[in-house]
Amino acid sequence: MSTPEHSEADSAVTEPVVQSETPMVRANQRAVGFVLGARKLMFDELQFASNELMERTQTEVHLLSELVSSMAAAHSVRDIRLMYEECSKHQIEFFRRDCDRLFKHAERTIEATSNLFKGQPAA
Repeated sequence: MSTPEHSEADSAVTEPVVQSETPMVRANQRAVGFVLGARKLMFDELQFASNELMERTQTEVHLLSELVSSMAAAHSVRDIRLMYEECSKHQIEFFRRDCDRLFKHAERTIEATSNLFKGQPAA
């Protein structure tokens, strides 16, 4: 059995230990939050990249199919030239939209990464 004096002494000894652990606990929580946020951000990036690759492949196949069918329907060199110009314009427009989408995504990624370093969850 411990005496009341002994209990007070024990609590006085453990109290500073609890206070000194509080910053460590907060640091650990921030570290865990950072690691989990980074993991989520990396997973989101991988998912975005795979979706973009699939969409780009589908679009490229569609453009190639359009080119082949237009070439098959062409009856002269002039028709082939006009068809080539039209398909090239489609390709350039696709490339422009693709770049715009990637730049917007890069801005969101930079913002999410910045929030991760601020200690806020990545959105």
